[in-house]
Amino acid sequence: QVHVVESGGGLVQAGGSLRLSCAASGIIFSINAMGWYRQAPGKQRELVAAITNSGSTNYADSMKGRFTISRDNAKNTVYLQMNSLKPEDTAVYYCNAAIVAPGLGLRIYWGQGTHITVSS
Repeated sequence: QVHVVESGGGLVQAGGSLRLSCAASGIIFSINAMGWYRQAPGKQRELVAAITNSGSTNYADSMKGRFTISRDNAKNTVYLQMNSLKPEDTAVYYCNAAIVAPGLGLRIYWGQGTHITVSS
């Protein structure tokens, strides 16, 4: 089986920083794109940032300049460095990964989510 697990959420004051990690585990042939999404209460899930296996990145406009996505292919891990956090960044943050696994082909896997609360 393949698992994707996030870590690093919590409570932070406005203007502060947090770093999220997301690790994929199991028998994996390869990982294509990895990304972070978030869902605030009463809102739809939205893209935060994504990164390809070659390192190309894509950010939602409201995160540009404040958030940085990166990955360590050797560790099957993607990171999200979040700076200058705002109360409106409060949400559940989810990691996803496009993973090729033996017998399963290419599938999108989601983590269970990690809560981030930014206090004003």
